[in-house]
Amino acid sequence: MKLNIALLAGDGIGPEVIDQAVKVSDAVAKKFGHEITWKPALTGAAAIDAVGEPYPDETHNVCKSSDAVLFGAIGDPKYDNDPSAPVRPEQGLLKMRKALGLFANVRPTFVFPSLLDKSPLKKERIEGTDLVFLRELTGGIYFGEKGRRDDRNTAYDNCVYTKEEVTRLARKGFELAMQRSKRLCCVDKANVLETSRLWRETVQGLEAEYPEVQVSYEFVDAVAMRLVQWPSDYDVLITENLFGDILTDEASVISGSMGLMPSASLGSDIGLFEPIHGSYPQAAGKNIANPMATVLSAAMMFENFGLTEEGKVIREAVNKALAEGIVTEDLADGDKAYGTSEVGDWLAASI
Repeated sequence: MKLNIALLAGDGIGPEVIDQAVKVSDAVAKKFGHEITWKPALTGAAAIDAVGEPYPDETHNVCKSSDAVLFGAIGDPKYDNDPSAPVRPEQGLLKMRKALGLFANVRPTFVFPSLLDKSPLKKERIEGTDLVFLRELTGGIYFGEKGRRDDRNTAYDNCVYTKEEVTRLARKGFELAMQRSKRLCCVDKANVLETSRLWRETVQGLEAEYPEVQVSYEFVDAVAMRLVQWPSDYDVLITENLFGDILTDEASVISGSMGLMPSASLGSDIGLFEPIHGSYPQAAGKNIANPMATVLSAAMMFENFGLTEEGKVIREAVNKALAEGIVTEDLADGDKAYGTSEVGDWLAASI
C-alpha cells in the first residue's frame, strides 16, 4: 500500500517524539512492503513564529491531500503565560479539527502488565482496564460564542450543540460498542444543562437501532469519581467536548504515564493520530520525552487503514520494550533510563 502522511511535528517535544514514530512506521512499512511518503508541515507556535498563523492554509492543503495526519503536540510558554495574546497555538488545533471535519476523538485507556505498579492507583483497581472515550470535538463550549462585556468585567462562553452533532458522535459510539463488549455509557450533566438533556434524549432515541447494546447514562461528576475507583467497569464512553477533554486526561494517568496513551481524531474522511500529552516544553531538546504514545498513535493509524497486523506488530514491540525496561526516565524508576531516540531505535530494530 502507498500512503501519503502529513507530518505535523508541532512544538516542544513534538518533533522528537514524531521522529520516533516515523522510524517505527518506516520499519513496519519495510517489513510489510508498504511505501510511506511523509509530508511535513507547520502548525502551532512553530507556525506562528514562521508565518504568523497557527494553522496556515499551506498546512491545511497538505493535510487535505494526505491519507492521514500524524501529529505531535502544540503549545509554548510564551503564549501560555500571555492571556492577552491575539494568536495562540491552540487556535490552530481547533481550526484544524473544524476544517478537516474531525468530530470524533477516540481516546483509549488501557494498562500494560509490566507497568501495573507504576499507576497512582492500586493494582487491584486497574487490572483489566480497557476502555475507550469518544469525545465530540467540533461543538460545545470551545466553539460557542464567547467574549467580554460590562467594560470586560463579565465574561461568557456559550455551549451549543445540535442534534445532528450529537447523533453522528453517538452512532460512532454505538458502532464501536458493537465491536467490543456491547456496553455504552453516555456521560452528561442532564440534571443541570440543557445541552446535556439534548445529548441524553438523542442517545435514547438511537437505542432501538442497536438493541444488542446495553446503554447507561451517568453524570460527569459520577464518572470522574468512578474512573479512579473502578475504571475496569467501563468500556465505551461518549461525551461532549469539555467533559471529554477533562475526563480523558484523568483516565490517561491510570496506565502510569501520560506518555503512553495514543489517540485518533476521526471524521468522514481523513484521520488525525496524536499522543494525548502536551508539548512538555521543559523537556524539549533534552532527549528524555517518552515517545511510546506517539508510536502507539501510529499503530492506530495503520489499524484505521485496515492494516491490523501492522498495528499489532507495533503494539507487541512497545510491550516488549516496556517489559525489558527500554524506557525513558518517566518510567525508569531508578533503573537505567534510555533517551527518546534510543527507544525509537530499539523499537524500529525490534520490528
